[in-house]
Amino acid sequence: MQTNIKNYLAVTTTIASSGQPAVNEFEQIAEQGYQVIINLAMPDSSSAIADEGHIVTSLGMTYVHIPVPFDAPKQSHLIQFFNVMAGLSDRKIWVHCALNYRASAFLYLYLRVIEQLPEHEAKQAMLPSWQPNETWSAFITQSEAMLLEAVK
Repeated sequence: MQTNIKNYLAVTTTIASSGQPAVNEFEQIAEQGYQVIINLAMPDSSSAIADEGHIVTSLGMTYVHIPVPFDAPKQSHLIQFFNVMAGLSDRKIWVHCALNYRASAFLYLYLRVIEQLPEHEAKQAMLPSWQPNETWSAFITQSEAMLLEAVK
């Protein structure tokens, strides 16, 4: 897909991620056959679109909002994300947040824990330019270890 959407990343043939799309970019996403938008950004994010849910659903896509505080991601957010992804796994899904940092981390963990991909393959979901800070490094490491142990 040719796009100028901020920090766009083709994760798999049916999953993409990005930073916050602009209003008109949701139309491009729909035209590319995406059926679901999952927004992990906070509603008070500086780039948030107040009526994003309405815009997305008016284009015929499903909209799911899981607000994840950037400075305090929780396992409950991740489990909710995993459940949504599992319930919509037969659809083409676009996951975004403000800059594709939260989305990258959550998709990496989804591919690693739920899809059971090797680490080097799952890492392709991570935005190459993002270097997770201490909070996110710890969250990713702890979540991966705990959840991989749980699914054994």
